[in-house]
Amino acid sequence: MEKIIPLYDVEKERKEILNAFRGLLRAVKDRSKEDTRLIRKAFDLALEAHKDVRRKSGEPYIYHPIAVARICAEEMGLDSPAIVCALLHDTVEDTYITLEDIEDMFGAKSRRIINGLTKIPEIFDENSSIQAENFRKMILTISDDFRVVLIKLADRLHNMRTLSSMKPDKQLKIASETRFLYAPLAHRFGFYTVKTELEDLSLKFTHSEAYDEIVTKLQKTQAVRTRFINQFTLPIRRALDEQGLIYEIKSRTKSVFSIYNKIHTKGVPFEEIYDLFAIRI
Repeated sequence: MEKIIPLYDVEKERKEILNAFRGLLRAVKDRSKEDTRLIRKAFDLALEAHKDVRRKSGEPYIYHPIAVARICAEEMGLDSPAIVCALLHDTVEDTYITLEDIEDMFGAKSRRIINGLTKIPEIFDENSSIQAENFRKMILTISDDFRVVLIKLADRLHNMRTLSSMKPDKQLKIASETRFLYAPLAHRFGFYTVKTELEDLSLKFTHSEAYDEIVTKLQKTQAVRTRFINQFTLPIRRALDEQGLIYEIKSRTKSVFSIYNKIHTKGVPFEEIYDLFAIRI
């Protein structure tokens, strides 16, 4: 059987890659001209190193380090040196680039961070002796720079967001590993939004039917929740306005994973969960 080789519009991809990089730059706050120069240098190096590689989805591999760097900037608020290392995080492990090259071009600190990232193990067995707490302790001893852990969390988050392109057995392994090891790690570092998304995405691939059922029910009841929240907060807003106070009111829906947990640990149906949302002033 003749193998079909997909054709790619190289020029179109080049423009899209540059647009993705510009989006990353916009996400990096308080960067100096020197920061911009180093980020561009890291991008150029990663682009060259990964130029012949594609992800399982078929897209150029460079989209992954750009996305990881953007998560670091936009969702974690990390600094420019972390962005540089996020762009380069797979170069030493997967390409011809060496740790010596990293140090020559970006300094000893970048080398230490990249070296730490390459030492974090990817192999996980739910029944193995590596328990979540031991795993966290091990990661924290790999490097004295906490950015190693945060870049790894960003890497895992993007991998989970794009996990649908992997084979089912690989999805199950990565999703289980994420739930038991990486979500608790995100919680430990105080990145609760990242922790919640990792848990929800893990559930999506390990218990897809339950995940889909909860998502559907949340969507169907969204309008009712929104009306209730608006009615509930209206007198609060009026009272705070009368006092001349500066405030912000946020509402948050319970995560899919938390709902799933409550259904299975408490034995209650979705319709009898009464803390589906919270309001914070």
